[in-house]
Amino acid sequence: MAEWLLNRWTGSAAAIMIQWSCGASYTFSIYSPVLKSSQGYDQSTLDTVSVFKDIGANFGILSGLLYTAVTPYRSGGEVGLEGKSRWASLGGPWVVLAAGAVQLFVGFLFLWAAVVGLIGTPPVWVMCFFAWLAANGQAFLNTTTVVTGLRNFPEYSGTIVGIMKGFLGLSGAILIQLYHTFCDGDPASYLLMLACLPSFICLLLMFLVRIYEVRDNNYKKHLNGFSVVTVIIVAYLMFIIILQNFISLSTWARMLTFVMLTVLLALPYGVAIKAQWEESRNFAQTFSFERAPSTDNQKLITSSSYFPSVDQLEYHELPSDAGQVPLNLDDMLPQEQEMNLLQAMCTIDFWMLFVTMISGLGSGLAMINNMSQIGESLGYSTIQINNMVSLWSMWNFIGRFGGGYVSDYMMHRKGWPRPLLMAATLGSMIFGHVIIAVGFPGNLYLGPVLVGICYGAHWALMPTITSEIFGVRHMGTIFNTIAAASPLGSYLLSVKVVGYIYDKEADKEDNSCFGIHCFMSSFFILAAVSFMAFLAGLALYFRTRKFYKLVVLRRLKHSV
Repeated sequence: MAEWLLNRWTGSAAAIMIQWSCGASYTFSIYSPVLKSSQGYDQSTLDTVSVFKDIGANFGILSGLLYTAVTPYRSGGEVGLEGKSRWASLGGPWVVLAAGAVQLFVGFLFLWAAVVGLIGTPPVWVMCFFAWLAANGQAFLNTTTVVTGLRNFPEYSGTIVGIMKGFLGLSGAILIQLYHTFCDGDPASYLLMLACLPSFICLLLMFLVRIYEVRDNNYKKHLNGFSVVTVIIVAYLMFIIILQNFISLSTWARMLTFVMLTVLLALPYGVAIKAQWEESRNFAQTFSFERAPSTDNQKLITSSSYFPSVDQLEYHELPSDAGQVPLNLDDMLPQEQEMNLLQAMCTIDFWMLFVTMISGLGSGLAMINNMSQIGESLGYSTIQINNMVSLWSMWNFIGRFGGGYVSDYMMHRKGWPRPLLMAATLGSMIFGHVIIAVGFPGNLYLGPVLVGICYGAHWALMPTITSEIFGVRHMGTIFNTIAAASPLGSYLLSVKVVGYIYDKEADKEDNSCFGIHCFMSSFFILAAVSFMAFLAGLALYFRTRKFYKLVVLRRLKHSV
């Protein structure tokens, strides 16, 4: 019975559920008005709280360090824990998930208590700290699910990372549906729900999210099953969002749409059950063949050229103490380096990735943060602007999911390194910014779509590229350090570029601006910044092209 609960498929379904429940930072616009009114904040103070929220959501260095400390790691032929076996034997990914759940609960519970008046009005710095704490819990959960998925499905790491990052991107849309169904018009109760729901789901499922060593590589079709479910969910959400922007749904209609969404969100467990059943059946067939009386048949059947061995199909949770395992053909292949954070920071590759993050994702965030104002300045109606803002999470998801899936296809079928796709998405983002800057009629139906898809793809590609260049052991810490450049780029480009130029162009009486000139200069600058990111991505591709050919692609060819 335990094998039906403790396997990589059920663990992946549990991780998906954790991901879609923890993206509260994407719904700040829901509870920010009540936060502002109850605490007596002006817009500048509210923006300060929002900045700390963004820093918390993107500051995952602590979660990466904790994950490295409490999880075992197998390198080559040895189970190496680098002096940390004592800690790893007591822990696992569940420790990081538990830490994130506690942060989410404490952070949002404090915000709720302050809003409803359960405690006195706290100082601004205290509110900033708890906003950071609540959002940082999301970073802990995201680090755990992404790195664990990458280690459980190493041959198709792009696909699993795309699925996990995609559901995190969808979480804002899903949580907003929960808000409209149960807390519509009551953002204070929504804050309490954000404190309880993600924490409860995480604590309920955290022991299912484990690291398994599975030598069976024939699992792509089951990952594709997760992918199909994901596409169905996003199509349903797009339909509901567009419907809600045109008509007002009654209470019973909201409940019906929520019940249907709940059924769809449970479908990953159906994929997990089917995948585990097929692998158990294959194991049973292989075991019965190996016990066949015919010596000739036994030699034929047990040959690795025809059927995987028992070791290839059986799940092994990674041991917590060091030991030796037999050498295999993988040991004769060149191995990826396992760098720690300091070693990675001494390489040019690290800073190239940092530049692509601060320039590419920073310019994307600057566009997101000003989307409503751009629509108003160009004369779009409120319904049109709401539609574009609501559908942003959909384009973001398509980029996250598609970036991971397409990069795996390119690696396995074409032999093209992932940095090539990263450079291509950054190049496409340039055109998105230029389309917005030009301001022709209907430009916001094309420009933000391009930027959104490319922005999402970058989030799916970056963790996988980081693990391939610097190794999996410290990947959580290294990637989250690089990801910290995202809010920094957002601040510099949103406040110091877009905001500054808008204020110069705006009417001094009501601080509003209408016309193409409001954002034209800003987005040409964002296009130039994206071009810098494109050059850095292209340079990374040429620098790592030989490494991918000799190490990463050769390992994938052998394993698959």
